[in-house]
Formats: sequence, structure tokens, C-alpha cells
Amino acid sequence: MRLAWIAAPAVGLVACVGALAWSSQSSGSARSDVYRQLELFADVLAKVETDYVTEVDSEEMMEAAINGMLASLDPHSSYMPPSELRDMETTMRGEYGGLGIEVTTEDGVVRVVAPMDETPAARAGIQAGDYLVAIDDESIVGLSLRDAVERMRGPPGTTLKVSVVREGADPFDVSLTREVITVRAVTARMEGDIGVIRVSQFNQQTNSMLLDAIRTVRRAPSLRGVVLDLRNNPGGALDQAIDVSDAFLDGGEVVSTRGRHRQQVRRYNARRGDLLEGVQVAVLVNVGSASASEIVAGALQDHNRALVVGMTSFGKGSVQTIIPLDEGRDGALRLTTARYYTPAGRSIQGAGIEPDVEVSARRIEQSRVSRLGITEADLPRALDNEDGAQRRAPHMPEDMPPEDWPEDQDYQLSRAMEMLRSGMVAERLRNREMAANERAAQR
Repeated sequence: MRLAWIAAPAVGLVACVGALAWSSQSSGSARSDVYRQLELFADVLAKVETDYVTEVDSEEMMEAAINGMLASLDPHSSYMPPSELRDMETTMRGEYGGLGIEVTTEDGVVRVVAPMDETPAARAGIQAGDYLVAIDDESIVGLSLRDAVERMRGPPGTTLKVSVVREGADPFDVSLTREVITVRAVTARMEGDIGVIRVSQFNQQTNSMLLDAIRTVRRAPSLRGVVLDLRNNPGGALDQAIDVSDAFLDGGEVVSTRGRHRQQVRRYNARRGDLLEGVQVAVLVNVGSASASEIVAGALQDHNRALVVGMTSFGKGSVQTIIPLDEGRDGALRLTTARYYTPAGRSIQGAGIEPDVEVSARRIEQSRVSRLGITEADLPRALDNEDGAQRRAPHMPEDMPPEDWPEDQDYQLSRAMEMLRSGMVAERLRNREMAANERAAQR
């Protein structure tokens, strides 16, 4: 089974690449070049095994070689050994043991994508963009992502110390106690007459939880509007992003994906029936909103169903497919197989989803404008945006909290609710629809 996400001996690698080299699309010269490179690889492997200063683990070297090959493609393609594949499947089911933190690697350093709501990492104040450099005073710089994650996981109730580097602050240590992480992908609450639906990730439970959340806010006696909070949501399964978008739309395209070849185009459409029946919606995004989050925000923005509020999103416009090897016994490939496009045909790769109303969560100093967070475009070997779209240049946010704004209050959420209550969201959406109709009439 393949899932769209928006150690073998040397002879196995030779056979695999050799089969690729014999494909009908390869020329004789290309086949010859591939075989020369394979001979070189085998020669290097043999020399290391016999002449390196200490005994080596050939299986570990082969895995590193495979990962090196995939890492040369883009930052999201990688090899998943069987243990990592099992961990991913467990995570997608929504329950696992650990700290509750989404991480990636950047130049050999573990970087936080987003802490998950109501987990040890979130309660300890770990933030998106933090760098984790040591665990229990032992450096994890240079470790593979899998090894770093394995160090963070462990039996519930055990503690560990994590050393954190945060931009603009002195390095500090955080003590965390591992828990069984039961990821509540969706939560809902009422803030007066505004429903707030928070989607923290897209796992196999997200859509069913969203339906419960919508029922919860619909039961409110006076529902003025809904905030869909996708901030710091790193993404997940493509099918869940489509289902979440479907819940707010009354038909129409949600997203399309395009692979390497012209015939590899797929379009995903919403079914008839907006579950909120037209109740006005504001979508909150920030630089930690990536992939599946951007699909939802882009679909609702292009269909003029919601006003997008916050800061420009991460900008990951590619789809990864999990391809099991030998039915998972040899792990799996996480391979970038397509790009995705919003209903209006926009590629957000590198550029992100720009909010309709820009609102910063905190006050920004002029001297720090150029360093507001790592984005897809900053990652090594990130795919180009084939349409030429670029991320907006660093600038001072249009709306920031006043100097006396309390730190424990959510300014972006407060502004989104204010826009819903004042009728600004409904007015902006009406004006946008009228402008679109005028443009269509002129054509």
C-alpha cells in the first residue's frame, strides 16, 4: 500500500539500479555511465571494508549511502528503515510514546517544526524554529533524524534534559518527562459567539474529529463565525487535507497534483454540502503551517470561503509517497512524486500561502525582520517554484500586538475573532467575490 504524505547488501543495490538503467527511456551511453558508477561504488565499499582503521558496519554504510542518494534530490525524500516505518504508522494512528514534538534536520542540527498541543514539549515552552542540540548533555548534532528521534522517545514516566538554542536568546536546558502521546488532532471550543476549531495535524483520525468539532460549534445558540486554526500544523496525509477542506466547501476542486509526466495529473473535488452552511470562517496560519495545512488554507482562500489571517505559511508544495519495500520488510521510501496546486492553479512551493490580512503573533523589531523563521525556500535542495512565484520579501508585519499586550493572550486569535464579529470577514469576502465576477464579465 502506498500512502500519499503530502539494510540491503550491495548486490541488491546493483540489481535495483541496473534494472532502472535498462529501462526503455535510458540510452546506451546512460546505461554505461550507471554501470561505471556502480563499479566505483562497489570498489569504494570493498576498500572501506578491508582497509578502514576500525571494523565497519556494512549494513549501516549501505543505509547511509541510500539516504545520501535520496537526500541529493530534495529535503523531503528519504529512506525509512523498518523501525522508522513502524514509528510513522504508529504516529499516523495518533498514539505513541515520547515528547510530542515534530522535528526535522537542517545542516545536521535537529530543528523543531512544531510542538504538538497539550504535550510535554508544548507545556515546557518548546517553540517552532528552536534547535535541539543535546539530550542529557550528549550532543545530537550530526545524528540522523531517526537516531535523534530514538533518543527522545522512551518509556512513559522517564525524564530527559534537552538543550535548546533559540534565535535571539541564550541557550537553555529544558527538563521533560516522557508520556504516552495521544494526539488529539482536532479540538473545538466556543469563545462567546465564535467557534474555534484547532487542527494540530493530519493523521488518520483528523477528519472524524473535525466532524465532531463542527457538530460541537453548530450546537452553540448563537454562532457568529468560526476560526479554523492551522498554525504550527506541519501537515500529514493528503486524503485528510482533502476531507477537511470538503467539510467547509460546497463542491469544487480542492487540490490537484501533477507528477513527472503529463498524464500524471489528479484532481480532487469536494462533495456538495458545506457543513457550516455558509457561516463565515477565518483561517489562521503562520510559518509553521505546512503541506496539508497549506492545501486547506489555499482551497478555502481560492473558493472565497474563508479569509486567511496570520503570517505567510511554510511553502511546502510537494507530495511525498510512502513506498514500502518488500511489503515493508525492508522499510520504505519516502519519495517526492508530485507537486500540488491550489484550485486556482497556484503552486505555493517556496512561496507559501499569503494571508489576506497579515497579523503577527508578537512584536517584531526592525533589526529582526529578515529572520522571522525557517521556510521551505531556506532548505537545501528545495524544489524551485516552476511558476516563478516567490515568497514575499522580509518586511515589517502590517499588524502587530501593541507594546502593552499581555504575553499570555493570543493576539492573532483575538484579531481573527474581532474580524468575524465586526463583519469584516464577510465584507472582504463579498468584495472579493464581486471583483471576481466583474473580471469574469469583462472576459
